[in-house]
Amino acid sequence: MVLILVSAALLTVTTVGMMRTRDQVDVVGAYAAPQAATASDLYLALSDLDAQVARLIMIGDSESLSDSRLDALLTYRQRSNQVDADLSQALNTATTASTRTQLRTLTSQLALYRQLAWEALAVQEGAADQVPGRPPADTLGYYSRATTLLHADLLPSAKSLRSASETTLNDAYSGQRSTARWSLALAVLFGVLGVILLLGLQVRLARRFRRLINPALLAATLATIGLVVAAGVVFTGETNRLDAAQRDSFAPYLSLTAAQAVSYDAAGDTSRYLISGNPEYVQQDLAAKSKCLVNGGTCGSGGDDLSAGLGAFGRAPGSTGPGVLDRWNAYQRDHDQIVALSGDGQLATAVNRLTGISRGDANFDFFYYDTAVSQITASRKAGFDATVADARHALAGWTVIPAVLMGVAMLLVLLGVRPRLAEYR
Repeated sequence: MVLILVSAALLTVTTVGMMRTRDQVDVVGAYAAPQAATASDLYLALSDLDAQVARLIMIGDSESLSDSRLDALLTYRQRSNQVDADLSQALNTATTASTRTQLRTLTSQLALYRQLAWEALAVQEGAADQVPGRPPADTLGYYSRATTLLHADLLPSAKSLRSASETTLNDAYSGQRSTARWSLALAVLFGVLGVILLLGLQVRLARRFRRLINPALLAATLATIGLVVAAGVVFTGETNRLDAAQRDSFAPYLSLTAAQAVSYDAAGDTSRYLISGNPEYVQQDLAAKSKCLVNGGTCGSGGDDLSAGLGAFGRAPGSTGPGVLDRWNAYQRDHDQIVALSGDGQLATAVNRLTGISRGDANFDFFYYDTAVSQITASRKAGFDATVADARHALAGWTVIPAVLMGVAMLLVLLGVRPRLAEYR
């Protein structure tokens, strides 16, 4: 009877542990991680959205820069659709009333931002004798309100959502580790007790019936040991897989996405510098953003916090060219030259250096940098998805395997004991 109870406990512990582990892997891979990725993507898209508005205002209606204006307009629409999709996804997966309220507030603020941005562009479109880099005062007034709204309200809200989703993800990882730890400990405990009882039964039968080895009981003992060892391998392997997925893939993905958002905002500062009535402030803010992109830390006034600088991410997969840090530094040099040209009164040349598509122009060098960053982020995300898929695959069948093994073990015990009892009669 005690052996049956211990076997039932071992069966329960392994089955429930495997089911909970499977559910927690699904939470990580299908809910918590996608939620964190959506929030991070929202922050990135909002950063570039405002950068494109600044670019459109800087270009104005210049015919010579019509290609750049079209590119900025298309990018703005792409980011706008991206923001809408992220907000919709976040609302669909929100689990608390406070999160839903925060998302609805952000949606309302976004509508106001869009209104102010398009009013700025509409005023500019109706102005005569426009000069790139010198928009009308009313345009600057509307845009100043729009970019202040974005940096003071929209981005902090998006950052808060991202932090909350990362906390949810970390809680999911902690829950899986806790489940694996306790399930493994209890499986070993009941497994050892089961093996001791089986060995004791073997010894007892050997003494009473003078049979040195009972093959059926030996097989039952091996089945019990096999279940504990196999379950331990699965519990430990799942924890190691998810830890590796977080450490090597998803955490770097989130960090690099955050850095990419900061770099979009910093690139927007180059356009803002040329059109701003307070360029010194813009320059200081960009310098702070660039410093944290290089070294990590806090990026500008009220900016994001980066755990590591761009140098930690190396090169894009398969690339033998400069790493992402070197590519960013190239853009930073372009910005410094644009500032110098503007300071010397060469505004038209500064605008051309910013919008040009040749190597050494800011637009080209930023694209060169951003391509490498996007390739690395895609690689990290793909690595995470593959590891989570492996974790799910490793759990296949483990809701029934414990029942099969313990059922076989108990059947073997009956087969091993019954002939001896018959012999006793």
